[in-house]
Amino acid sequence: MAKIIVQNTNITIISINGDDYFSLTDLAKHKSDEPNAVIANWMRNRNTIEYLGIWELLYNPVFKPTEFEGFRMQAGLNVFTLSPKKWIDVTNAVGII
Repeated sequence: MAKIIVQNTNITIISINGDDYFSLTDLAKHKSDEPNAVIANWMRNRNTIEYLGIWELLYNPVFKPTEFEGFRMQAGLNVFTLSPKKWIDVTNAVGII
């Protein structure tokens, strides 16, 4: 595992099958002592969901666009919550692990 320093915060980078992934949890720790809350709020945002969905549509042939559309329609509503795990499980996402 490699690490980089971004604004005085150590960010873990792991390589899986030649692709590099950085830790969202490490990034979120820069903003709060509760990184899970930061990530949960980020995942509720319509712009986040649209970005993740477009990325998956471009680079993931097994992505489920119908399920993505359901999340996109709910994103931003007060009752909408989404975790990275749920995103991955429901849509077959590969951009977040």
